[in-house]
Amino acid sequence: LSSTRALKEVTMRYGKDYFAAAVGEVNVVEKMKAVNAVIGGEGNGGVIYPALHYGRDALVGIALFLSYLAQDERKCSEIRRDLPDYFNSKHKIFLVNNARFEKILAGIKEQNAEYVINEEDGLRIDYPDGWVHIRKSNTEPVIRIISESISEAKAIQMAERIIGLIKQT
Repeated sequence: LSSTRALKEVTMRYGKDYFAAAVGEVNVVEKMKAVNAVIGGEGNGGVIYPALHYGRDALVGIALFLSYLAQDERKCSEIRRDLPDYFNSKHKIFLVNNARFEKILAGIKEQNAEYVINEEDGLRIDYPDGWVHIRKSNTEPVIRIISESISEAKAIQMAERIIGLIKQT
């Protein structure tokens, strides 16, 4: 379940607080420490469980899931049916002029002013049925566009709209 929207829904279903952080393990760990989070992770599936240590650990994620599976006594497929469905679409555009990035973000922000916007790490726009995150890569000269929505087609459509805006700028 690497969907941020699904994780937020499940967290809130149990009456707990959900917090987002900038991309990167160090940013996630900083946020987790600041809010005293009991578990965290990244969209790539990396689980961070402070009761063990503040670092991504695939085996901890597996152990937590297997423990839950043993207690719940349902099949994996039955547990999965209880979780919300969301779909991601990931794209990148090569950035020729680094200075142009701020202009691109400003234009996208202006054209999406009626939606909830978060500028903590690039630009994230929350729509009623999904979100799009635009950020400059820390390791490559690219702009990363990640979208998530209620269907794969909608996630792709949302990302392609933003890509169109980027190309116009």
